[in-house]
Amino acid sequence: MLLMMESLFMAFNTLVALYYHHKLGEQDWKAFAITAAITFLSGFVLYAYGHTRLGRSNPQLSRGGSFIIVGLTWVVFSVFGMLPFILYDGLEVDIASAYFETMSGFTTMGATIIPDIEAMPHGILLWRSLMQWMGGLGIVVFSFAMLPVRDMKNSTMFIAEMSGLTINRLQPKIGATSRRLLLIYVVLTLLCLFMFWVGPMNLFDALCYALSTTATGGFGTHTASIGYFHSAYIEYVCAAFMLISSINFGLYYYISIWRVRVCLKNEEVKGFLLTVVGLVAVFCLLFRFTAFDGSAAIPHTGEEVFRTSLFHVATIISSCGFQAQSFDYVGWGTAFWMPTVMMMILGGCTVSTAGGMKMMRILIYLKYTLREFRTHLHPNSVIGIKFNGRVIADRYIHRVMSYLIIYVFILIVSCTLMTMFMDFDLTTAFGAVVSSLGNTGPALGELGPANNFVSVSAAGKFLLSFLMLVGRLEIFTILFLFMPKAWKL
Repeated sequence: MLLMMESLFMAFNTLVALYYHHKLGEQDWKAFAITAAITFLSGFVLYAYGHTRLGRSNPQLSRGGSFIIVGLTWVVFSVFGMLPFILYDGLEVDIASAYFETMSGFTTMGATIIPDIEAMPHGILLWRSLMQWMGGLGIVVFSFAMLPVRDMKNSTMFIAEMSGLTINRLQPKIGATSRRLLLIYVVLTLLCLFMFWVGPMNLFDALCYALSTTATGGFGTHTASIGYFHSAYIEYVCAAFMLISSINFGLYYYISIWRVRVCLKNEEVKGFLLTVVGLVAVFCLLFRFTAFDGSAAIPHTGEEVFRTSLFHVATIISSCGFQAQSFDYVGWGTAFWMPTVMMMILGGCTVSTAGGMKMMRILIYLKYTLREFRTHLHPNSVIGIKFNGRVIADRYIHRVMSYLIIYVFILIVSCTLMTMFMDFDLTTAFGAVVSSLGNTGPALGELGPANNFVSVSAAGKFLLSFLMLVGRLEIFTILFLFMPKAWKL
């Protein structure tokens, strides 16, 4: 059923490509039509097999099995999703590049191997944005919300894909919660579409950028990204919706039922907004007191400095990766690198479309460290860690700490492998790995915001694609794929 759902999005994309075929003579509709047919038939065969006696021999999924299915779903979706890039004659890419582009889309990383975006037909451009929109909320969450499948009642699959330590259901049933989240997601997308459209964007550009912005993805219809429009209005609107999409979607539900106090008491949102304000101030000061060598475009007036700082903070901490008129933080100088990398690691809030570690984990790390200082002063005291007024159970604390340990381990190993696969310096390798784990897009060095990832080797692209998925599903779900015991459950 999941593949059949993907084929529906491809069918819609085929219709759009057909429209532009008749209007402009573009030829990508054939690639999408063939892909949609292959994907639908594959999904139908698997669905039919699942309803046979052999396919229903073990209908109840274990917890480990649920995590494995979620991880494999993203891999399979990307395999079918890359077919249009391979089948379209106007885009000559190998399998590694096509898979990288597709995984970058579904995980909302936004890194691309296409050097000239304007040369692509409208169907390809829309498919890139649609992939990000599906991946932003989550493929499995989409399935719970859209598909009336009775077998899909395992809440573990929902938890395996949505970020956060725990998932507070907005409705008694997971399906109802998914539909509520999808409704919020659609409303935000439509609002963003309207705000872009009333500006200098045409309807197609507004649609593509709205899909990518609310998904905090980064794919667009122009090589210069948001900077193509040379519009302060567009930059402010885009920055606002990137930050809005980085906040826990559940809070928007509570706002809709007038339970605003829940939002005002949420520590994660407070921490996120304070971090954004602080970082905007930091970048404004950096622009004011840094001596530039003139190699990169920089803002000059007070309004340009504020707008560039706000957009840069919003696009990186939300893991969107869009580029404004002034965007090259690598060209700005090393003083801008560390706060930028820090934002890649931090990310947005849980149950949002943003990437990164998530603000909840960062706050728990800080509270855990503070508790350790207190226990050193008072060894016999018993101090609990509270979050949003509730004491967090030790098993969740251990999960958060293990996440950090595994994150650092993956970071070190991946940087080593990147320097082996490519003739990159450590700065470039480190930036690529951190950006992939945070689903950010632009990196450092040779893979900075002024460049793309076309120069990365095939092995490097597969490694970064794997890291994108690890970052999107927050490590643990993917690690289950490498645990033999989980497959036996």
